[in-house]
Amino acid sequence: MALKVKATEQLIKIGTYAGTYRYVMLPELYTALTQDKVIREAALRSGVSRGVMQACWDAAGEVIKAWATEGHSVALPGLGTMRFGLRAKSVDDVNKVKAGLISSRRIIFTPDVDLKEELSKTAVQITCYDRDGKEVKRVTSSDSGDVEDPDNPQTGNGGTNTGGNTGGNTGGNTGGGNQPGSGGSDMN
Repeated sequence: MALKVKATEQLIKIGTYAGTYRYVMLPELYTALTQDKVIREAALRSGVSRGVMQACWDAAGEVIKAWATEGHSVALPGLGTMRFGLRAKSVDDVNKVKAGLISSRRIIFTPDVDLKEELSKTAVQITCYDRDGKEVKRVTSSDSGDVEDPDNPQTGNGGTNTGGNTGGNTGGNTGGGNQPGSGGSDMN
C-alpha cells in the first residue's frame, strides 16, 4: 500500500516565491468511506453482527464525545488519543482575560506509536503535473519516513512548518510558516 500525492505546477501569488511557478504537493484524496461501510467491515473482521457493531460504534462515539468535552484525553483503540483544545491570544494583565481572546476551538489527535510506525513504513508515490495538467514525472519516496508528533516538537519532520512548533501541549505555535493559526498560542 502507498499514499498517493500529486505535485502540481502552480503560479504562486504571495510570499517569497510570488510570481513564479512552483510544484506544490497535496495528497490525492480517495473517496470518503461511509460510516456504514466501516461498520460492515469491522463486523466482518470481528465476527459480530452488523447490528451489534453499530450499537458499539454509536456508544463509543457518545462516550468519546462526552468525555472529551469534559476535558479528558480519550483513547481511540488502535489509533491514539484525542482531546479538545483552543487557540487564543495571550494578554499581559489578568484583567484583560476574556472569552473574546479565543480565536478557535480545536480537536487534537495524537497518534499512537504503532500507527506512526505504520505511516513511517508506508511508501509515498508522487505524480507530477505541469501547469497544463500533463503528467511529467512519477517518484516513489525514499525519505526517512519521519512522522510529525504534535506533542513533541523535537521529533519528526515538520514538513512545511518552517518556523517550528514550540511549546507542545501548553505553549504556542510561535513559528508555523504555512501552518494555519500561526502566531497565536495554543491553550489545551
